[in-house]
Amino acid sequence: MPRSSSSAASGTVPAVEIRGLRMAYGDKVAVDGLDLEVARGSITAVLGPNGAGKTTTLETCEGYRKAQQGTVRVLGLDPQADRRHLLPRIGVMLQSGGAWTGVRAEEMLRHIAALHAHPLPVPMLVDRLGLAECGRTPYRRLSGGQQQRLSLAMAVVGRPELLFVDEPTAGMDPQSRRDTWALLEELRGDGVTTVLTTHYMDEAERLADTVHIIDHGRMIASGSPFELTRGPGISTIKLVVTRPFPDHAPESLRRVLGPETEVSQVNAYSMLITGPADATTLGKVSAWCEEVDVLPESLSLGQRTLEDVFLELTGRGLAA
Repeated sequence: MPRSSSSAASGTVPAVEIRGLRMAYGDKVAVDGLDLEVARGSITAVLGPNGAGKTTTLETCEGYRKAQQGTVRVLGLDPQADRRHLLPRIGVMLQSGGAWTGVRAEEMLRHIAALHAHPLPVPMLVDRLGLAECGRTPYRRLSGGQQQRLSLAMAVVGRPELLFVDEPTAGMDPQSRRDTWALLEELRGDGVTTVLTTHYMDEAERLADTVHIIDHGRMIASGSPFELTRGPGISTIKLVVTRPFPDHAPESLRRVLGPETEVSQVNAYSMLITGPADATTLGKVSAWCEEVDVLPESLSLGQRTLEDVFLELTGRGLAA
């Protein structure tokens, strides 16, 4: 992929810098004093359940909303006051829409390319994102995955320094997902910064250098996927039982295992136990199951996933 036409990619200023952002709609606070940074040349995932404030935050970065309190700087610029200078340097992939319903896919991409001074070659993007098969198909007749591929092509054709992508692989088949991942990784190699939102936890874990998790408009965790899911000496035991746990089961098991272990109940039949894990811990869990009269269906030792971290931090999944 040809390198972007960045004029300041080597600067020390973060690609995105948010300080004390607060956004409210009437009595509902969507973003509550958020601080967030995105390093240049990275892929950064911003994750959160529906209603967490991530969409409002990113729309403010993209210039669609004005910050009510706090400051937002994108490539060192104010997305509102400096919008004219910022727009040629960023690409935005919307989750849906962005093209006229009756226009053919390749015509739409060529139109967007013509709006930029030094666009990427359209045939190259058509080939890389598998759009040749639907290039003459009207947008409204494209499948969901085809629409996503076209939206991504429209976002990158202008050689952006900074790319915002919202659910980039929603509706795609496995091969198209891998092709999209490869393209985003190649763009990172060329110095392009990507801010990613996704409901696919494996996607965030595969692509992101840094993951920011927000909930109720606040940052609740931040770090690399390794830092968030593993950490030194930390493992996870997943306990699945054949009958529902008794009331207050997490508190009961936590007393048995000690203060260095965190216990969270996923549903009526499964719990995650996070902390130092060895044969002694497994023995204590088995003894506890016998004491409270639940029969383990499975007891597995492994590393936490990002989804596990989410459940522990928020008590709800990404789509909650």
